[in-house]
Amino acid sequence: VNIREEDEAYTLSALVPGLKADDLHIQVLEDIVRIEGEYKLDDAEYLMRELPNGSFTRTLRLPAAIEADKVEAKIADGVLTLTLPKAESARPKKIKIAAK
Repeated sequence: VNIREEDEAYTLSALVPGLKADDLHIQVLEDIVRIEGEYKLDDAEYLMRELPNGSFTRTLRLPAAIEADKVEAKIADGVLTLTLPKAESARPKKIKIAAK
């Protein structure tokens, strides 16, 4: 997982090779992001098995609250990308200085 901070939002990228949007569940509550997924097991015989299998959960606490209703999620080429807008109270404010 990689997380970048920008003025207005956090951008989270997570590797989820082989998973589709339907295989993932994402929850956001205040400053906590939870990603759940499951790699389906097949009944095939393998000589070696290194690819992930089974379910996983990743819970991350961000430095500021998130506006959950404005979160955007995309999945492409095995990478999940979440855009997590900061709550208004967590965004930097510019203060104008009055000159006399």
